[in-house]
Amino acid sequence: MKRYLGKRKKLKIYIDSDDRVDGQPLWQAILHKAKEYGMAGATVYKAAAGMGAHSEIHSFNVWITSQKLPLIITIIDTEEKVQGFLNAIEPILQEALVTLEDIEVLLYKHPKFKQ
Repeated sequence: MKRYLGKRKKLKIYIDSDDRVDGQPLWQAILHKAKEYGMAGATVYKAAAGMGAHSEIHSFNVWITSQKLPLIITIIDTEEKVQGFLNAIEPILQEALVTLEDIEVLLYKHPKFKQ
């Protein structure tokens, strides 16, 4: 569908896997908010290791049941939608790094959208 093509913004939200809001994982709350807000899509990536503002290294350990790992949530949409969405979720972000990049969507194919 042509509406996804062209100049867009890529929002990245860096959080930890154990961050929570109202009893649920923060990443899940952000994903649900993205759906409610009508964002084009969102992807949550779990990192194998990372280091943040506290200079603590977090990495996967097979022997530990509760893992604190870095997560990155990536959302691509128009600048207006991304800015509005960011304003909507800002109150639930206690500790996070948020970045915004200019991108250009060259191709978006899905069987649901006939070109």
